[in-house]
Amino acid sequence: MINNLIDFYLKSHPVTLGVLALLSVYFIVLNWVFFYRYFSINSWLKIESSSLESLLLGASTVSDNSFLNNFIKTSTNVSKEILDLGMLAATKEATKGLSLLSIFASTTPFIGLFGTVVSILDTFTHIGQSSGSMSVISSGVSDALVATAAGIFVAIFAYTYHQMLKRKSFELVGFLKMQSDAVLARKV
Repeated sequence: MINNLIDFYLKSHPVTLGVLALLSVYFIVLNWVFFYRYFSINSWLKIESSSLESLLLGASTVSDNSFLNNFIKTSTNVSKEILDLGMLAATKEATKGLSLLSIFASTTPFIGLFGTVVSILDTFTHIGQSSGSMSVISSGVSDALVATAAGIFVAIFAYTYHQMLKRKSFELVGFLKMQSDAVLARKV
């Protein structure tokens, strides 16, 4: 196993190795963003769910921990505009990190493909300089395809994480909207 990795490292083009290093960094960053945002949104969801539940059970306003409470406290007169402002701020906060995951999901296959193309060009250069047999060609192409596989691997996680966080953010904004509507209905 270790001999195969050393052999791969020695045969690979520096650009391909750079691509694999970049994709490794992307993978670490996207996992960090996902898990950080996932747990923070889940925690936030519990707070907003509890606040909505108390509103539905007869409370006159949102709980002190609710995101909307910050906007309600700043105004002497609770209005639809103030609550809409809170909703916009909450949406912005809830969707942090989604654009980064989206960029990773859309660019990593191309980054991997770039590494593959450079490796294949390098393989053909070596074939042209020596008498290349089919085993040389197949070995070079199979090593080159590692970069594409790595790009697709990272993209799958980035896209999946993006969709999961997007859904959680949508759910959170829904809880906030229901709380906002409940507060306005009690005011009338």
